[in-house]
Amino acid sequence: MSRKPVALALLTLGAMALTACKSNTVALNGAGSTFVNPVMTRWVQEFSQSHPNIQINYQSIGSGAGVQQVKAGTVDFGASDAPLTDSALAAMQPVIQIPESAGPVCITYNLPGLTQPLQLSPESLAGIFLGTIKTWQDPRITADNPGVTLPKQNIAVVHRADGSGTTNAFTTYLSAISQDWQTKVGKGNSVSWPVGLGGKGSEGVTGQLRQSPGAIGYVELTYAQQNNLPVAKIKNQAGNYIAPTAQSTTSAINAFTDALSKDPRTPIVNPPAHAGDAYPISTLTFLIIPKDGTDKDKRAALKSFIQYIIGDGQSVSGTLNYAPLPDGVKQYDLQQLNQLTAGGQPLQ
Repeated sequence: MSRKPVALALLTLGAMALTACKSNTVALNGAGSTFVNPVMTRWVQEFSQSHPNIQINYQSIGSGAGVQQVKAGTVDFGASDAPLTDSALAAMQPVIQIPESAGPVCITYNLPGLTQPLQLSPESLAGIFLGTIKTWQDPRITADNPGVTLPKQNIAVVHRADGSGTTNAFTTYLSAISQDWQTKVGKGNSVSWPVGLGGKGSEGVTGQLRQSPGAIGYVELTYAQQNNLPVAKIKNQAGNYIAPTAQSTTSAINAFTDALSKDPRTPIVNPPAHAGDAYPISTLTFLIIPKDGTDKDKRAALKSFIQYIIGDGQSVSGTLNYAPLPDGVKQYDLQQLNQLTAGGQPLQ
């Protein structure tokens, strides 16, 4: 046999193998929370190393937009920092929603020359975002920061412009600690902000903050660190000023153990005074997954990815400032995952 036919045969076999390999690849698409994007990116990277035939694309477009894409059926899963209410669940095809991580909503700021972390009481924070506290030398802020020289500068508030679960968590906190906020603004993925400039996504908020001396806003901790922005210590119900960390978020989760065992949608903001080391603006984040789908291979791959997140992926969370899920919540998640079906049939 001549070399030419052999080479042609080998090329043909290689092409057939490549085609077969591609045909076995499963592509999953997700979208939603910018808050969870740093750890989601790592989860995808880690999972893909051991599952090369499963390709996962996650779009960090905000919780509200992610929920809408799940509702429209254009993604395989969504992520939101705010769980769906019963009425929202009733308005869409059956889904399961499970907590997959938790983290602090950080208050970050741009105050050149301030060499120690800013401290803020609940009253000061609510006043800033209500627009009733307008300067950094307001007596309420100086009382939170004894011995600290604050700048003679107006406060520039930066908030999310898009529908955001991070906004939901932050405004849930403000509603819990301020009757004025609860009455005038309330809580939700989107609210009518009394003051401030909007940024799209956590990326947009950090971008506005970096270029605006005197600004203050709220983001996930990794975004603040990646942009070299400081984060404030917030006074909790025990009277302690607490920095946002994975550990202080875990303390907040532990303060709500009983309530979370009954309903994982329970907010974990403003923990009671006995949780002395708990950060007061923390949130669980959620995956929102259609219960059924037509593609059995895709559904099996999706279940495998979510099982990884709940299991080994939790150790990854702690390296990126997220708090690992407690065992009770992980057990709840696994029970919910068993409800996933393909063409109405249970997944193996």
